Amino acid sequence: MQAGSRGFSACMCDLGMQLSSRGLDVGTSAYSERMTQDARTRLELLRTQAAERVETTAATLAELMHDREGSNDDDEHDPEGVTLSSEWSRLTGLAEAAASELRQVDDALARLDADTYGVCANCGRPIPGARLEVRPFATHCVACAEKLGL
Repeated sequence: MQAGSRGFSACMCDLGMQLSSRGLDVGTSAYSERMTQDARTRLELLRTQAAERVETTAATLAELMHDREGSNDDDEHDPEGVTLSSEWSRLTGLAEAAASELRQVDDALARLDADTYGVCANCGRPIPGARLEVRPFATHCVACAEKLGL
């Protein structure tokens, strides 16, 4: 985080003050606290889902490995189904994607704890709420993500 950049709570306080100045009943610390709690709840749900996918794919890969132990041929399969090699490849890809998402969500939760969640890691400006809605573990604002090719 660059010098002068501010955490998620500070950004939410600014937003709360802007909304209050427009006549909307938003208490700055209460609003910031609520936004932080909403982000934490969403991230924890995503973490649970990703962890379940990691466990499920690991169990399925273990079953496939067991099935392959009795086979001499790498492509021993049901003639009507997919080969064991292609199924192995598909499951490995799903397991890696789930593990990657789990790491990203854990990193986002750590940023939330450090009060740097929602702050661009490159420019230090707030990441728009709409981006965090779509990618709750985003580390960069849209402009920086495009510039960096992320």
